[in-house]
Amino acid sequence: MRYPSLAGAAAVVMAAALAACGSPSDDGGGERTTGAGPAVSSGPEAGAGSTASTGPQASASPTIEPPKVPTDQLTPATGTFTKKQKGYLVDRVPKGMDPAAVLQTGQETCDRLTYLVKVDRDTAAGAILTGEIADAKPAVEHLCVQHKDLLERASLGYADGTHQGKQLRPGRYRDVSPTKACSWQVTGANGKDLASGSSDDGKRTVITIATAARAFTSTGCYAWLPEGDNR
Repeated sequence: MRYPSLAGAAAVVMAAALAACGSPSDDGGGERTTGAGPAVSSGPEAGAGSTASTGPQASASPTIEPPKVPTDQLTPATGTFTKKQKGYLVDRVPKGMDPAAVLQTGQETCDRLTYLVKVDRDTAAGAILTGEIADAKPAVEHLCVQHKDLLERASLGYADGTHQGKQLRPGRYRDVSPTKACSWQVTGANGKDLASGSSDDGKRTVITIATAARAFTSTGCYAWLPEGDNR
């Protein structure tokens, strides 16, 4: 099974990770520092697709989810689910689908995280933050709780994009797997440039988001995670 590769330096890591992630889960560079500056906004969010209308007032068609299998009917063809497995499956199995198939998806998510952690924890957290590993939260909360620290770390970081206002948390951040086109800018009140920079060598960078920051924008850097005690 193939998964999309991570951006920049993480591409090789993810390629190896995906090649190693075929079995079910068992549960279980140089650096530069820039000056302080405010942070920018969060990465672009994938929007739900809409259906165009020929009428004068076009509107998006509502997404109707299929009914889910009731909790008391979540049983495998043979044997039984553990408490953790059943917890993961609650409200996640559409009627007519084999619960075991849905569970396998969660186990594969855990497999990918387990492998990436062995290679580089920042890469694993970045994959959660950017959504590269989709639906990581329910899988970790029920099937591989040993990775809960990755969820917390990812929740405190920033994916490429623009982050502003309450999304900003002052502190030091390190980019995860920057490309040679990585650039960033931290702005304050009235758009004042507090800190900015770019990388043409793909090396990792540490930046500071100051309390005066009003926005933080990142492009080609993939993701930024808290540095040191700023977790």
